[in-house]
Amino acid sequence: MTTPHKKTKKTALKTKSAPVQNILKSLDLLYPNASCELIWHNPLQLLIAVILSAQCTDKRVNMVTPALFLRFKTAADFAFADRKELETLIQSTGFYRNKAKHIQESCLIIHTRFKDRVPDCMDDLLTLPGVARKTANVVLGTAFMQSCGFVVDTHIKRLALRLGLSTHATPEKVEQDLMCVIPKERWISLGHQLIWHGRRVCFARNPQCQACTLNTYCFFYSCSKKKM
Repeated sequence: MTTPHKKTKKTALKTKSAPVQNILKSLDLLYPNASCELIWHNPLQLLIAVILSAQCTDKRVNMVTPALFLRFKTAADFAFADRKELETLIQSTGFYRNKAKHIQESCLIIHTRFKDRVPDCMDDLLTLPGVARKTANVVLGTAFMQSCGFVVDTHIKRLALRLGLSTHATPEKVEQDLMCVIPKERWISLGHQLIWHGRRVCFARNPQCQACTLNTYCFFYSCSKKKM
């Protein structure tokens, strides 16, 4: 049985509310061409890059993957690679032993069960080691243009709470809130836009609130103004 959540004074915005529509319009103006900042050329490369991006910046991953993808090109290449060599190539991304393990186990499944093709459905992706909903949503939305859910990384979680798009703290609940308040056709594009805004303006610490065109709708900015 699901435990009911405690009531809170802050409630998530509704899909057709003026603030939501204005937030979408503002982000369209700011980031009309927002996209995934990981460098990839096929779904397998994207999947591996997303696995590597856990607890690591996209910039660092993009420094690692050129040599990695030059050395290993197919799911079988990764699955049967020397583990120590793979770990050495990805070491700078952090947690490299677990990442190497997940990459090889996932690629073995892709090679044997999915005939060397990265699956394009949520249920199949979630059977891969190291792949949770966030990773699956990135792959589905970016590689296959499928809106099966909403990517919730640290930036999107932070912005969703600050902008009143969610009232929860866990990625699963934030995703559910976003899927309720954001039109499905915007799930992919808005995910990229929120990540870009989080990386460029709405930082976790010292966000650039005065320069932010979304500050009118921001709970964080409203609270900080009251304390001044």
